[in-house]
Amino acid sequence: MSTKTTHIEPVTNSVSHWPQSTEEVLASAANIIAERFVKKDAYTNPQATKDFLTYKLGGYEREVFAVMLLDNQHQLLEFKELFFGTLDAASVYPREVVKAVLAVNAAAVIFAHNHPSGESEPSTADKHITKRLTDALGLIDVRVLDHIVVGRTPVSFAERGLL
Repeated sequence: MSTKTTHIEPVTNSVSHWPQSTEEVLASAANIIAERFVKKDAYTNPQATKDFLTYKLGGYEREVFAVMLLDNQHQLLEFKELFFGTLDAASVYPREVVKAVLAVNAAAVIFAHNHPSGESEPSTADKHITKRLTDALGLIDVRVLDHIVVGRTPVSFAERGLL
């Protein structure tokens, strides 16, 4: 009588590779947009930029300030979330923005932050920090292309003539 042993492979429960949370779905959508536009000069197009940033920042429950670091062809080098705040404010430090720009040798930037309330209208503080950052980056010849406020409807400083 012969005994034969059979090897059975373990069954894994990871049947699906779909994102599980809303935040993961939005992050995946932002990555798809970034991949689609990364090889083009897409980040000079305010609508493409607003779409990308809405997916990146729209789901946060607190204010997040981010920067898109771009090369001289306006291709995305890196998207970096720099400052995390409260429900209605985030402290932004020009020194840290300059450090992030220099770290990747960016030629241009687009700033973005969300308003968890959904109100997209730029505040006086938003305008003030944009001016401070633009002045700081101007000293090292880095262009500020836009500042997008993400709310129910994203608002572009460039489109509004605020830059």
